[in-house]
Amino acid sequence: MAETKNEERKAAKLAREIQAFSKEHGGSEGHLAHIGQAGTRIVLVGTDGGWGDLVAPTYAIAEKAAEKAGLTLHEEFDGEFAAKVATGPYEWSRMAGIQIGGPSDS
Repeated sequence: MAETKNEERKAAKLAREIQAFSKEHGGSEGHLAHIGQAGTRIVLVGTDGGWGDLVAPTYAIAEKAAEKAGLTLHEEFDGEFAAKVATGPYEWSRMAGIQIGGPSDS
C-alpha cells in the first residue's frame, strides 16, 4: 500500500524527534511496542542512560521513522537492553509508590 503524504510527514517529524533525542543523549537505541489502537510506542534509550518515548499512529510509520533517523532497533526490551536505562530517585519513588501505596504523583 502506498504511503500517503500525511504518513510520510508524520514519519519525518518523528524521525527528527528521534534524532534530537539521540543528539541530546550521545546516541540512542530503540524498541517498537504495539499499544493497541493508540498506535506504536517508540521507546528510546540514550547512550547516557536517558530514556523517553514517542507514539506513532501505526507500526509502519514507527518503523519508517526509526529507519529515517538511523535508529538501531531491538526486537525485544530484554534485560540487557533495559540495563542501559538510568533510573533515579524519581523513578524509584514512582515505582515504589505504585507498588506499596506510597507517593505516586511526586
